[in-house]
Amino acid sequence: MIELTGFGWRYAGRRAWAVRDVDLRIERGERVLLLGLSGAGKSTLLAALAGLLTDESGERAGTIAVDGRAGVLFQDPQTQLVMARCGDDVAFGPENLGVPAAAIWPRVRAAVDAVGFGYPLDRSTHALSGGEQQRLALAGVLAVQPSVLLLDEPTANLDPPGAALVRQVLARLDTTVVLVEHRVAEALPLVDRVVVLTPDGIRADGTPADVFARYGDELADGGVWVPDHPVLPRRAAAPAGAPLLTARSVAVPGRLAPTDLDVCAGAAVAVTGPNGAGKSTLALALGGLLRPGSGTVRATPALAGADAAARPPHAWRAAALATRIGSVFQNPEHQFVTGRVRDELALGPRRAGAAPESVRSTVDDLLTRLRLDRLAEANPYTLSGGEQRRLSVATALATAPRVLVLDEPTFGQDRRTWTELVDLLAKLRDDGAGVVAATHDEDFVDALADRTVRL
Repeated sequence: MIELTGFGWRYAGRRAWAVRDVDLRIERGERVLLLGLSGAGKSTLLAALAGLLTDESGERAGTIAVDGRAGVLFQDPQTQLVMARCGDDVAFGPENLGVPAAAIWPRVRAAVDAVGFGYPLDRSTHALSGGEQQRLALAGVLAVQPSVLLLDEPTANLDPPGAALVRQVLARLDTTVVLVEHRVAEALPLVDRVVVLTPDGIRADGTPADVFARYGDELADGGVWVPDHPVLPRRAAAPAGAPLLTARSVAVPGRLAPTDLDVCAGAAVAVTGPNGAGKSTLALALGGLLRPGSGTVRATPALAGADAAARPPHAWRAAALATRIGSVFQNPEHQFVTGRVRDELALGPRRAGAAPESVRSTVDDLLTRLRLDRLAEANPYTLSGGEQRRLSVATALATAPRVLVLDEPTFGQDRRTWTELVDLLAKLRDDGAGVVAATHDEDFVDALADRTVRL
């Protein structure tokens, strides 16, 4: 049983409460889908239920009680992988709970088999793709045999077959489940109750049929992903222009098979494929952040100018790279280097030599366009997953590059911010930029991509 009465939480250093006035009771064995806009406090509520919000990290209001052991799966699997080898990582939880040694490895093998993790147990955790890490992290949670399972976007980094497999695993579990998931239609068969959260408390609570029948249009207008509310495609305004960036037989041993790809002005390319196929590796190579093991990545004079075009992007100086090719990493926090959202956005233009007035104008514009203005003074690491994603996109746009390379750009977005992000990328494309997105989001591909490359 879970019970919250008047619960609220405010992170240290923040004026606004992440969530407040939450009254909620979840009975043993219930399966609850927790919905809400990006920044509504969903991840904060899961962290509270997991016992991870300490008095030193913020201010609490009200009471919260959880009967039983809670296991939590975070949005970013890297935040909970702690060992160098996969099997040791899954064993870490049972070891700390004092499970007898003879029982630990059968638990580990059962957990990795349940999530379809097909690698040897001695494989390095750092050699896994983001989706593979997510599957391993879920196995680690299952190995502790929790009575309350807290899931924060458990399929966001998974390819469709992997996501379907995880949902099958969850459907078989006999435990209380609180699930945050933007893929609402796929999640509905797993739950018997929907709770809609706002920063000021619970907006709706009931069966999926009742909640969507009564509040469906309102929720969709407000930004919640609601079944049977499709999004419209954003087709290119004109045919694709000349190539800006070309990849020929680009490969990285063990990470990416030889791949060809052209990034053209005024075109959006979606890079798809199963977890581990090399999508993130290709994105790093295109972004000039990884030297290919073989093959070439070349910028045309239209992107780089005559001098820079003679050298591959990975050999450019950082300032030159940032003004030509912008990169958005799969894990947003990997590209944050300051303590304030405003400073994060200002860093690129300043290093590119922009005047102070221009820097301020650029920062203010991006804060507004990506709905980050109320968070301008916040620490980037205290933002929700969806807010961090929008900030990472904004930092890449701050130097006005002509090519934008994004890795899972829609991760963690509600319907409203997803739509605004797609509209923003569509405008950049129609203004002549080249856009490359590595993604599992089929709706994103349908809405924006002019061409799809499957690895």
